[in-house]
Amino acid sequence: MSSDAVPYPPAPGARIFVGLSGGVDSAVAALLLKRQGYEVTGLFMQNWEEIDGDGRCSVAEDLADAQAVCERLDLPLQTANFAEEYWARVFSRFLDEHRAGRTPNPDVLCNREIKFDLFLKLARQRGADAIATGHYARIAPYGDGLALRRAADRGKDQTYFLHSLGPQELSRSLFPLAGLAKREVREIAHREGLPVANKKDSTGICFIGERPFQAFLAEYLPEAPGEIVDETGRVLGEHVGLAFYTLGQRQGLGIGGLRGARGPWFVAAKQMSTNRLVVVQGHDHPLLLSSGLVAQECSWVAGAPPGVEFACSLQTRYRQRDQPCRVRLLDTGQAEVRFEQPQRAVTPGQFAVLYDRDVCLGGGVIARVAPLDTRAAATTGVDRSRGFSSASR
Repeated sequence: MSSDAVPYPPAPGARIFVGLSGGVDSAVAALLLKRQGYEVTGLFMQNWEEIDGDGRCSVAEDLADAQAVCERLDLPLQTANFAEEYWARVFSRFLDEHRAGRTPNPDVLCNREIKFDLFLKLARQRGADAIATGHYARIAPYGDGLALRRAADRGKDQTYFLHSLGPQELSRSLFPLAGLAKREVREIAHREGLPVANKKDSTGICFIGERPFQAFLAEYLPEAPGEIVDETGRVLGEHVGLAFYTLGQRQGLGIGGLRGARGPWFVAAKQMSTNRLVVVQGHDHPLLLSSGLVAQECSWVAGAPPGVEFACSLQTRYRQRDQPCRVRLLDTGQAEVRFEQPQRAVTPGQFAVLYDRDVCLGGGVIARVAPLDTRAAATTGVDRSRGFSSASR
């Protein structure tokens, strides 16, 4: 680590603000830090303001759980309302991406824009030396700096969602659950009598929760019906709007009972110019496969990429098994990625996250994909290979 770097990890006695969500992971994170001798303060972030369909305010329930945890652990609790910033910096982009026919990942944006930006800055302003969360990931010395490494519990590893963190964020962050499996976290919570020991894990959109997705999105985006067609252009049905579908999707198409169907249908492409949804049959149909991608808005955990060209592995979605690839940085700042093996349903708007074994290198937003079968893609009127250099084909 360079001489001007922040000592890592902070020594016991340092003041740590823990982002308490009202869930079991952040509660156990706070408990472990207190045991290690840190001066721990809980901070509850409110980032969404809405009453659910049953007339309950889930934010109020989560806050009550966070308060109960702090009472059990004898910790002070502070609050912050980032709802306006969350709307402007996360949810607005979430809607814009859907309007453009892409499929965004708000969890990555939430970490980058809220938890490790606004929360970190606020905690520092209020006297914290560092922040901590209940994420499953590791921060460890690596060369002259720090690395973001996979958690011990690979099934819960969340480095995919944290790949946009850089040296400054890592040096001021702690992940106390790095070496624990989820079952161990539950066991600790039960043994210590934490009031959230049996609380279900949160799912769905970051800070918004699990909801019927199409109905929720329809509250903010208008329906725009159009034709559902197969790869030959044959009309099979009608969709409610391209914004409501994602590549590889099988459920909710409304065409499963077609006469002569040879199996389930999958979304293969969105034709924005004609407002057509292209579907195919067969889980590994050529139109669902890609040979590479171009990523934009790239960020690097170490502050810079490992080279102009390098081999590594990647995930194009959470919990995907690592896929070998080769990366070449373009003059535009984008990264061109070529897969060793064809990949299925690589989706613009999602994130391509790169790894060197268990070290997360960084990643970027998937801007374009290179279809495996360019002739078939051209037949459907969807050429997703534009922007790939001929030299790298």
